[in-house]
Amino acid sequence: MAEPAAPGRPAARFHRVHGANVRLDAARTRATRVESFANALCFSQEPLAPGEIFLVEIEEKEPGWCGHLRVGLTARDPQSLPAVPEYSLPDLVSLGDSWVFAVTRSHNRVPPDGEEAPRARGPLWAPELLIERVRIPRDKLVGRSRPGRYSHVLDELYRTNALPPTARRSRIGVLYAPRPDGTADMHIVINGEDMGPSARGLPAARPLYAVVDVFASTKSVRVIQVEYGLPSLQTLCRLVIQKHVVHRLAIDGLDLPPPLKHFCKHE
Repeated sequence: MAEPAAPGRPAARFHRVHGANVRLDAARTRATRVESFANALCFSQEPLAPGEIFLVEIEEKEPGWCGHLRVGLTARDPQSLPAVPEYSLPDLVSLGDSWVFAVTRSHNRVPPDGEEAPRARGPLWAPELLIERVRIPRDKLVGRSRPGRYSHVLDELYRTNALPPTARRSRIGVLYAPRPDGTADMHIVINGEDMGPSARGLPAARPLYAVVDVFASTKSVRVIQVEYGLPSLQTLCRLVIQKHVVHRLAIDGLDLPPPLKHFCKHE
């Protein structure tokens, strides 16, 4: 039976230790690179619990740089680092006990062992994402484009995999799933889809911190708080409504209270 992930955990935020070019807001939930394209390494404030996802949304982009957001895990306490590495790849990884995944515009999925082709995408209507024995409420995991005059053009994205991985408002998370042998697999989740085990054999018994490298064309990210437990009735209603409408603008014609219409359109 699948287990709920990390109920009752403190609010997620960034660690006080970070790269020289990063500025955090007062709540430490928004990280912005203020110059150059590197020296923007961030960590989670606390080690993650098994199955707990550290989720960020891309808030700002900076054209002209080559490369995108990088995320991962490290067994190194950020406070123990003599200096924050300039890059997550290769600098942090070369120190050992760190695993980092470079997000790209495409080809992010990791094929399961023994398979040459990536797994087919499943429907995103299920209220929970299942990763091995871990289940996570899917609603907050999916980044959405804002509906507008031409929303019908974006319907296929809206109904399947809302945004490209590196786009503004895309949501990217990292977690680890324990294995029976005492190790763990690192999983990257992009807009509600599990990309597969991007690293195996992680030391599940050691504290594992999330790594977020606000690199190159990604200029600013913010932490998204994930509510664990059973989905709310409001969320379940939204899933049913979205599944049966032609496109987002059709929600305006439904006999629903305006706040619920906005909620259904992710406004």
